[in-house]
Amino acid sequence: MSTTDPADAADVLLGPADIRELAAALGVRPTKQRGQNFVIDANTVRRIVRTAEVRPDDVVVEVGPGLGSLTLALLEAADRVTAVEIDDVLAAALPSTIAARIPAKKDRFALVHSDAMHVQELPGPAPTALVANLPYNVAVPVLLHMLDRFPTIERTLVMVQAEVADRLAAGPGNKVYGVPSVKANWYAEVKRAGAIGRNVFWPAPNVDSGLVSLVRRTEPLVTTATKDEVFKVVDAAFAQRRKTLRAALAGWAGSPAAAEEALVKAGISPQARGEALTVEEFARIAENRPGTGEQ
Repeated sequence: MSTTDPADAADVLLGPADIRELAAALGVRPTKQRGQNFVIDANTVRRIVRTAEVRPDDVVVEVGPGLGSLTLALLEAADRVTAVEIDDVLAAALPSTIAARIPAKKDRFALVHSDAMHVQELPGPAPTALVANLPYNVAVPVLLHMLDRFPTIERTLVMVQAEVADRLAAGPGNKVYGVPSVKANWYAEVKRAGAIGRNVFWPAPNVDSGLVSLVRRTEPLVTTATKDEVFKVVDAAFAQRRKTLRAALAGWAGSPAAAEEALVKAGISPQARGEALTVEEFARIAENRPGTGEQ
């Protein structure tokens, strides 16, 4: 059999039997606490890599690699892959899986054994892409942390719970538009990039999954406010999303009257609600916070 035979390529990836064998050998039982649902379908991981538009020169960071299903497909396509894994057993086993199944790329793989929320730096060249099957319970904070900490990440494709995917990709006026939508928009252009069935996971989750694509803004948002200042306005506006911005931002501004003044200066109706505003409009409000010198 030649080395270019498609069957050889398929052998690199993990199938359902491989996943269960590996898990049994390691004594791994997927836990709900860590949101562990392992992808057992080779076609799905290849589809994720294709949708992510992973290029041969990409340095990809993956969060939550688990047993390595997606990691192997990413290594096939990218220049390098750095995986961030919190689980002690999974982190210890992953380098051996890589060495056994794709030995030619084992030196192009790096493992960071850590909680992704605590990662401040990564080994090797700066990452250009983030591709991950994110644990559902921490998907949004992990995604925002990685985008914030690693500005070289140009393209991101994450698999998350369908409901979270809808929220991340929602635009102003959509009923699920909220804090995740606005904050993701601060960094990137966000869109839904497909749906994933439950049967490609082990164990099968009781929710549907979705792919979300984030392409980093080529130019950062133009504002004199800092990201933290803008995010404080966003948090305040959606903490009481049924209220008008005049009422919802009263605590942030110091009083309803001060909130109204900031909104008027920003060119936004005090009777509007947070769900109607773009990230640019939230930035304008932040610029006009009372006491910031914007008189």
